[in-house]
Amino acid sequence: MKISDSEKYIMDLLWQSSPLSAKTIIGQLDPCLEWQDKTVKTLINRLLKKGAIDFEKQGREYLYFPVLKEEDYIIDASENFVERVFKGNVSSLIAAFAKTDKLSSKDIEELKGLVNQLDSAEGKKK
Repeated sequence: MKISDSEKYIMDLLWQSSPLSAKTIIGQLDPCLEWQDKTVKTLINRLLKKGAIDFEKQGREYLYFPVLKEEDYIIDASENFVERVFKGNVSSLIAAFAKTDKLSSKDIEELKGLVNQLDSAEGKKK
């Protein structure tokens, strides 16, 4: 499921706390966005049509909640990014970060740990 950058602002709020009314979503969005209420409601409707969120009616108010799990979004978005930018090559992604000195010592240790976990898991499969 493709979520636009604008739609993700709303998803982030709903992943953080839900259900939320449109009024609450509008109130919690960063004021720097300077979005009109109508813009936010349009984004909510787009997310409804995509099936990323759903709602329950409470009195006269609609309360929105995520259907798409944040973890699933992150996995899908990450895979799409690596495929689109690095032709599916994860090592090229890490090499790009390494070339720009964006990897801290802590990042490097975490990556080593992940590689060791993957090696252990692969060894158990054999």
